[in-house]
Amino acid sequence: MSPMSASKSKPPLPRGTCNAIDALLADVAGDPIRRALRLDALDHLLRPHLPPSLAAHARLANLRDGRLVYLVDSPLWHAKLRLAAPELLQAARSLGLEASDIVVRTSTRPLYPSAPAASVATPLSAAASEGLRSALASLRSPDERDGGDTS
Repeated sequence: MSPMSASKSKPPLPRGTCNAIDALLADVAGDPIRRALRLDALDHLLRPHLPPSLAAHARLANLRDGRLVYLVDSPLWHAKLRLAAPELLQAARSLGLEASDIVVRTSTRPLYPSAPAASVATPLSAAASEGLRSALASLRSPDERDGGDTS
């Protein structure tokens, strides 16, 4: 172990993760929802092995042909993930994955959408309120406008 890797203390990989990895690698081509859930679980297992500043900007998108495909939200994080690739590959192999390479794709959209801002109702001005009342009154039938009862 190099002195550089010894200085970084990463959490140990949980025991029993091989079952989750085996399930991920099982044939789930007919069930994309299960595959997405399993990729998300694998992402959560590998995320602690990323530098903390990078973890919020990278997400495991796929595992195919021995390649971990990551999605990042800017070219800066693309470069940082490439630098972290050897340690991430080592963590993936310790989970039982036959990972030999990391592919990084840069997205133009945020990886984790932010919560929509609460809409604030703007009160109507007096002129707008009066205009709205007039418009509604013009839509009523003549009998309703007069307030008279036709019975």
